[in-house]
Amino acid sequence: MKLSAEQTAFAERLGHHFRDPELLIRALTHSSIGSPTRPDNQRLEFLGDRVLGLVMAEALLTADPDAPEGQLAPRFNALVRKETCAAVARDCDLGAVLRLGRSEMISGGRRKEALLGDAMEAVIAAVYRDGGLEAARKIILRHWSRRLETVEADSRDAKTALQEWAQARRLPPPSYVEVGRSGPDHAPVFTIEARLETGQSARAEAPSKRGAEQQAAAALLDRLE
Repeated sequence: MKLSAEQTAFAERLGHHFRDPELLIRALTHSSIGSPTRPDNQRLEFLGDRVLGLVMAEALLTADPDAPEGQLAPRFNALVRKETCAAVARDCDLGAVLRLGRSEMISGGRRKEALLGDAMEAVIAAVYRDGGLEAARKIILRHWSRRLETVEADSRDAKTALQEWAQARRLPPPSYVEVGRSGPDHAPVFTIEARLETGQSARAEAPSKRGAEQQAAAALLDRLE
């Protein structure tokens, strides 16, 4: 099986030449279009998550040999979480080559954070199966390098930081309320308000509820600080 022109261009953006093109095709195949004769990417996603974790753990230990586990753990979590994988997927335009069923295509699947994050992990596994750990490490470090350099500042997501702020002042955890939704069904935009018991609040918009919650929490933290 040969790669299409679009898939070949994606492999070039990724930085890996596939000896077995079928591995990449499978990594790009969502379960909504999978079948007994067309395997989807779920098993590869499972493997890719573990490969990414190993490479990130090693990279963090190398980058900061003296950091205790308590500092390494939040940095690790920030680098391997689904939002980060989805952001990397957007950087290399993975969504453009995702193979989706009709329902997912209509509902904007190429932009969905969960689908992009899962597919990025599957692509990592495809590279690992095709070229081994060194090949996988090469593409991971290539696409995560900027995030590795800035992870100290981003190691705590905004929602966690806001909750810790509230706990330190003996306040209940913040709440997140959907106060608006706009756009078509296949590409909605959510408006979320982060609220504290003190009455302080902030709003943000994003294509996903999770993203809007994070941005609202960040906006509220900015006001508090």
